[in-house]
Amino acid sequence: MSTPRAPWGLLGPACLAGAFALLPLGYLAVRSLERGPGFAWGVVATEGTGLLLARSLALAVVVVAACLVLGISLAWLTMRTALPGAGVWSVVATVPLAVPSYVAAFAWLSAMPELAGFTGSAIALTLVSYPYVYLPVAAALRGTDPAHEEVSRSLGVGPVRTFLRVTLPQLRPAAAGGALLVALYVLSDFGAVSLMRYDTFTRGIYTSYRASFDRTPAAALSIVLVVMTVVLVALETRTRGRRGHSRTGTGTARPIVPATLGRMAIPALAWCAAVITAAVVFPLATLGYWLTVGNSDTWDPAGLLNTAGVTLTVAALGAALTTVLALPVGVVAARYRGRTADLLEHAAYAGHALPGITVALAMVFFAVRYAYPLYQELPLLVCAYAVLFLPVAVAATRAAVLQAPPVLEDVARSLGRSPLRVLREVTVPLAAPGVAGGAALTFVVCMKELPATLLLRPTGMDTLATRLWTETGVGSYADAAPYAAVLILLAAVPSYLLGRRT
Repeated sequence: MSTPRAPWGLLGPACLAGAFALLPLGYLAVRSLERGPGFAWGVVATEGTGLLLARSLALAVVVVAACLVLGISLAWLTMRTALPGAGVWSVVATVPLAVPSYVAAFAWLSAMPELAGFTGSAIALTLVSYPYVYLPVAAALRGTDPAHEEVSRSLGVGPVRTFLRVTLPQLRPAAAGGALLVALYVLSDFGAVSLMRYDTFTRGIYTSYRASFDRTPAAALSIVLVVMTVVLVALETRTRGRRGHSRTGTGTARPIVPATLGRMAIPALAWCAAVITAAVVFPLATLGYWLTVGNSDTWDPAGLLNTAGVTLTVAALGAALTTVLALPVGVVAARYRGRTADLLEHAAYAGHALPGITVALAMVFFAVRYAYPLYQELPLLVCAYAVLFLPVAVAATRAAVLQAPPVLEDVARSLGRSPLRVLREVTVPLAAPGVAGGAALTFVVCMKELPATLLLRPTGMDTLATRLWTETGVGSYADAAPYAAVLILLAAVPSYLLGRRT
């Protein structure tokens, strides 16, 4: 049976979203080719560029592997075993989403300066990004039919072997999608690697921009990041395959029977505690130390409240625009598989691997030449957030639509409903919880975004992230601590809700 074609009422908005996400690529193409292809190739084909490529890929591989171990193990323990306090652990496991990478890097670097470099960068990035794997895997474990695992255990197979042989293959799409987000996050990170003084593509691009008024070398380096993004997305798409992952009903009516851990209960609790201590307790303890070191001049309640309000407003606007743009792309990617759907999904991911500074300069380039009234105005910053974090919302929307039974849409169409009406009355309501989860996740990452905010914020406007970075940059750690604490507190609220929903 052939895959149906997407209606133009859905495909049109999806194409617009894809074109919007490709805007930075237009900027890079113009800039990198300003002095001819030969000059751009001369910048890329150097030993220094090869070294940056190797360092970036090595960091991404290590962080992705560590996040898969942490995310999948925590999801299985909290969703499929009789882990004491599983509900609490499932909520706390999502809290690292509220910790910006530069805050985690600062916490580890201030305690152990010898971690500066690759090791510190890998630790900081792993501990703040493993929830990107944990959340979709936990959702998949909640949504998949437990009957196969129960049959395996009834045949005398232990919980670990059941997990490896039965559960893990069902988690491949969710784990692959989460791993892709982690890889793109690592490739585009600027704050952690800068504080840890580890040279990657993002730091090299930033140095190139600061070193000269000639933007061509930095644009050429950014093109390499785009190619890496396309390759990663293509690999993730191949691992996903064509197999369906939804079920018509809710599966068995009886509740899931959690696997007993027996003597492994204490090691399992120790593992969860170790991860949460490193990812949450340690950064908070470091901030607590700097808060106690500060004095009364450190606290400016009025300024802190105003900055927090600005941060919430900008993040909410960014999340709203991103979710609206992601909805048609996610539905097309889930329900209308084919070359067009693949191209749209790849386009949506294009901006995510670009460093925020590159996306910001692309927005400035566009505003100055074609939409000058938007220059240094809030809408331009919101658009940059949408370009940067569109994959977060697209991945959540696609996963939610895949979980929704397609047979219900077929029934609605057989009753004479148009494709767009089916989308509005059946698909979107069924996928709404997952879409809302993606919006909450987008809200969190918008609050934490730093380089694009630094370049695009209207004059006189500060967010918690920019104030934190300013104070940290001049060594005023005690002055930076209140802004870091409030940023983590605000980001923890949607992170907590995400944990409750999984």
